[in-house]
Amino acid sequence: MPTVLSQFKDIHTFIFDVDGVLTNSQLLLTEKGELLRSVSTRDGYAIRRALQQGYRVAIITGGKSQGVISRFQKLGIVDIYAGIQHKVDAFEEYLLTYDLDPAGILFMGDDFPDYEVLQKVGLPTCPNDAIPEIQAICQYISPIKGGGGCARDVIEKVLKLNGKWVG
Repeated sequence: MPTVLSQFKDIHTFIFDVDGVLTNSQLLLTEKGELLRSVSTRDGYAIRRALQQGYRVAIITGGKSQGVISRFQKLGIVDIYAGIQHKVDAFEEYLLTYDLDPAGILFMGDDFPDYEVLQKVGLPTCPNDAIPEIQAICQYISPIKGGGGCARDVIEKVLKLNGKWVG
């Protein structure tokens, strides 16, 4: 079986969950009932860098916050599946749309809604604060918590192994 690091080299597509991966899974509530999330600018830099280097990046999330969607659109992500009840359906649609081989896809999730997709990709990954059931099926557990740069961790590995990372 190849080492985990070698599996990063052949990745062509990154797919991320939002809450618990690109955010810390906590929601701040305003007096008006609005939900606020915190995202890492370092994750944002890495996502933009991956896109500039020709990698595909997609989001599959159960949430449907326009603020979250806008943030990732501004980074250049075109494929954003929001308000998704069954993530595996969106994943399969994404595969068909671009005729992708799941063996070259890295997915990062943290909770039960991500379970099925994690089982279908070449490199299932999660932040270090993912639930135990998710950690048990992942081939790589980032040492970084959700919302703290775990997406950058995996993107940076892929780009560095392929000579496409800056500095």
